[in-house]
Amino acid sequence: MSTIGHIKDLPPKKIGVSIKGDCIAIDYVVMEDKEKVIADICKEASTSSEIYLAPDPDREGEIIAWHIGNEIEKVVKDKSIIHRITYNEITESAVKEAIAHPGKINLDMVNAQQARRVLDRWVGYEVSPILWKKIAKGLSAGRVQSVALRLIADREEAIRAFKPEEYWTIDGDFAHQKAHVIAALTHINKKKAEIKSQKEADAIVAALKKDSFTVESITDKTRTRNPVAPFMTSSLQQAAFNQLGFPVKKTMQIAQKLYEGLPLGNNDSPVALITYMRTDSLRISDTAMGQVREYIGKNFSKEYLPSKANFFEKAGKSKAKTQDAHEAIRPIDVNLSPEKIKAYLPKDAVKLYELIWKRFVACQMTPAQYAQRQVVIESNNGYTFKVTGSTLIFDGYLKVYSEGEEDEKEGKVKIPATLKAKQDLDLEKIDPKQHFTQPPPKYTEGSLVKEMEKEGIGRPSTYATILSTIQARSYTTLDEKKRFTPTELGMMVTKMLVENLPEIMDIKFTAMMEEDLDKIAQGELNRDELLLGFYKGFEKQLTKFAGKDSKRVVEQTEVECPECKKTKLIVRFGKAGEFLGCPSYPECKFTCNFQRTPENKLECVAPAEPLVLDEKCPNCDSPLRQVMGRFGPFIACSNYPTCKYIHKIVAKFPCPLDKGQVVQRSWRGGKFWGCSNYPKCKFAVFGDIEETPCPDCKLPFLVKKVAKDGTVTLLCHDKKCGYKKVTKG
Repeated sequence: MSTIGHIKDLPPKKIGVSIKGDCIAIDYVVMEDKEKVIADICKEASTSSEIYLAPDPDREGEIIAWHIGNEIEKVVKDKSIIHRITYNEITESAVKEAIAHPGKINLDMVNAQQARRVLDRWVGYEVSPILWKKIAKGLSAGRVQSVALRLIADREEAIRAFKPEEYWTIDGDFAHQKAHVIAALTHINKKKAEIKSQKEADAIVAALKKDSFTVESITDKTRTRNPVAPFMTSSLQQAAFNQLGFPVKKTMQIAQKLYEGLPLGNNDSPVALITYMRTDSLRISDTAMGQVREYIGKNFSKEYLPSKANFFEKAGKSKAKTQDAHEAIRPIDVNLSPEKIKAYLPKDAVKLYELIWKRFVACQMTPAQYAQRQVVIESNNGYTFKVTGSTLIFDGYLKVYSEGEEDEKEGKVKIPATLKAKQDLDLEKIDPKQHFTQPPPKYTEGSLVKEMEKEGIGRPSTYATILSTIQARSYTTLDEKKRFTPTELGMMVTKMLVENLPEIMDIKFTAMMEEDLDKIAQGELNRDELLLGFYKGFEKQLTKFAGKDSKRVVEQTEVECPECKKTKLIVRFGKAGEFLGCPSYPECKFTCNFQRTPENKLECVAPAEPLVLDEKCPNCDSPLRQVMGRFGPFIACSNYPTCKYIHKIVAKFPCPLDKGQVVQRSWRGGKFWGCSNYPKCKFAVFGDIEETPCPDCKLPFLVKKVAKDGTVTLLCHDKKCGYKKVTKG
C-alpha cells in the first residue's frame, strides 16, 4: 500500500516549531487528504502478521516510514512485527533480499530530515513576513533557495560591471608541399604574445611578412582519454540539460517513472528500468559490474573490455560529502538496451533511459586513444607559432557514449604527415583577428546545478525544487537560450537579505550546514545542538532586520517622470509584475513597463498594442480585441468602457450548486472553472475539465489532469465518489 508521499508535516499556517529549554519541539499535523490513506493502511496493518515499511531509501523516505510507523504502532500490539526495509532497485531479487534482511527505522536519518525541515521553516516563516512589509506581499525566502538566487544575482552583478578589453590573435598559414599548416602565434622572443591593439597587431604583421620560418620541433605522443563516471543525480541533471534540453524538474520526473517502472508491452506488469535516481554515489554493485562486463564482452570486440573493472571516486570538496547508501544511477538490466524498449516508452523516457544506459556501459569500457602531434614553428626574428592536432586511433568508450560538442572538436586540426623537423616553411597568409574579453556567462539550469554541487549548496534531491521555486516566485526569468536572469525583484530581495542576514546568505555557511546535516544522519552530531546553535545567531540578526525602518524599500532610477517632471521614477512591484512608477503617487499616477539597456540603464517601454480580431462584439457589434490583463491575455470589446463585454468560455453544464453558468477564469496560478454567480456561489474546479458525466455518480463533468509524459487522468470532482480513470500517453 502506498502512503502517496508524505503523510505528516509542519502545520501550514503556523511555524510549528518551539524551543523548550535545550530541546526542540516539533508539531506535526496530518496533511490534507491523508486521513483516509492513514486509516486504510492502519486497518490492513491491524490484521497483518508482518509489516514492512518501504518508502524511498533516503531522509525523506525515512521520515515517511517513521510517521506511518508511529500510526501503525497505535493499532498493533506486537511492535516487533514492524520492520523497515530499503532497496536501490525495484526488482524481485532486490525486494526479496530486503525482506530477508529487515531492519529498524534509522532515527539518525529521521533527525537529519527534521533538522533540515526546521531550518527551512524558520527561515521561510520568519524572514518572508519581513520581506512582505519592506518590499511586496507574497514574497518568500528560503535557506537554500535564497543562496541559489544569490549565485544568479552575483553573476548578474559581475556581468553588469564587466568592462570588455580588446585583444588580438594572429594565425599564420604556412605552405607545405600541397598542404597547409595553420598555426597560432604564441610567443614573441620567448614571452607570451599579448597583443592589446590594432597598432601592435599591424606592427607584428609587417614584421612577419619580412621574416623566414622553420619547423623547430615536432612532438608525437599518444593521449589517453578515460571513460566518464556513471551518473549520480547532479551529473544526470547536467547531462540531460546539456544534451537533451531537459529542465532539471523534467529529468527527475522521468527518472522517477523509470525507477518505479513502466510497462513494456504488458500494462499489468510495469518493469523497473533504473536504480534509485537520488544519489551522490558513484559506486556500482558487484552484480551490476559483472553483468555489464559480460555484456561488453559479448557485444564488442575484446579490446573494448578492460582487464579489470573501472572504479570511480568523486573529486575535490564533494568527495567528503558523498553518501554511499545507494549506487550510481544505472540500468537495472543492461541487456534491456534502448533499442529493445523504445517501442514501449514515451519518447522522452527513451531519451533519458538511453543516456543513462550508454553512460553506464561506457564507464566500464577501455579508454579512447588519440595520436597527438604538436608542431612548433620559429622565425628568424623570435616569433613562435604552435599548432596541435589529434587523430582518434581507437574509439574505446566513445563507441557508446559521447558528450557532444567537446568530442566533435577533437580531430578537426589536421597536420600533414610528411612535415619534418628543421624544414623551412613559407608564410602564405597572415590572419590577425580582433577580439574582446567576454563577461562571465549567465547560469543555465545545468551550470547552476554544477555550481551548487561544487559549492556544497543543497542536496542532489533538492536541486529541482530549488530551481522551480526561484522561477515561480518571479525572482528570475529564463531567456531564449534558457539562461537565468534575475528580475529587479530578485536583485532587491538578494541585496536586502545579504545586508541584513549575512550568515544565512553566506555560501560557505550554507555548505557547512549541509555537512552538519550529514553528520546528524551519520549519528555524529545532535539534532537539537545544531538547531539551537543556528537559531541563537539567526534570532539576533532577524530582530535587528525586523526592527529597521518599516517603510517599503524602493529602488530609485535615473529616469525622470515624463508627466510631472518633478522627480525620478522608482521600481515598483505589483500583482502583474515589475513596473516603473512616480513616487508622487497619488498626485502623479504615471507608470510604465521598463527594460534594461545594454549600458545597464533602465528605460520605459511602450505597452504592446491590443490585437484587433475579426470577430464582432455580440453586444454592440464593435470589433473584439485581445488585451493583456493581470493574469494573462483575454478577449474584450474594443469599445470599452462604453461596452464592457468580456468573452467567456462557458461550460455546457450548469453549476451543480445553484444552476448558474460555469465559466473559465484566470488567476495567478493559471486557469480554473467557476460559477458566474461568485461570490454568492463559490463552486470552483482548478485545472481543466472534460464534459463527460462521471460513470459512477453522474456528475456532468470530470476533472482532467495531463502528465508530462502524456498520461491522462480523469477524476470525479466529488471526493466521496472517488471515480478515477488513467490512460497512458
